[in-house]
Amino acid sequence: MENEIMNKEITLNANCVATIIPAGDQVTLAMGATYTIAQSLGNSVTLRDASGMYRVGEDQLSALGEEIKEKVLRADQAEESAGPFEEKQVWDALRGCYDPEIPVNIVDLGLIYDLKVQEGESGKQIFIKMTLTAQGCGMGPVIAEDAKTRIEKLDSVDSAQVDIIWEPQWNPRMISEEGKKVLGLE
Repeated sequence: MENEIMNKEITLNANCVATIIPAGDQVTLAMGATYTIAQSLGNSVTLRDASGMYRVGEDQLSALGEEIKEKVLRADQAEESAGPFEEKQVWDALRGCYDPEIPVNIVDLGLIYDLKVQEGESGKQIFIKMTLTAQGCGMGPVIAEDAKTRIEKLDSVDSAQVDIIWEPQWNPRMISEEGKKVLGLE
């Protein structure tokens, strides 16, 4: 699906709230404006124009047109997990989260430093410690919220907390072999 809409030029059919990359500030993109799809991974789309790059979240995808929205959401549908809770389900949910500038999920980028599962009153409580590729990245709260939302969608999960930490400092050696393949670093 990524290649199917990558580099596709689109015209917004409605105003659209987006996040400026990498600053992390919100902006409203105007109906009728034209953008190119730079990336579509997870449940978001990265748009670009001559002024910059913008992350459009799942709740704003309709502004890109129903065809694009359906393709993005269809590609992002996680497999239903049958049976009892397994930590693997949380890791799989995290693999659906992407830095909007890098086509590798946050697990394979090596951004997840710690994952703890605890029993809660009505389900599992998940605690994540993650980092970012750069401390100045304003997208951190957006990526952390995406991770939290995806984890909380799991049937057995009551709550999730995602904290951004800076020690140890991230470096490219933390990228998994799969991530290196995607980035052409092998």
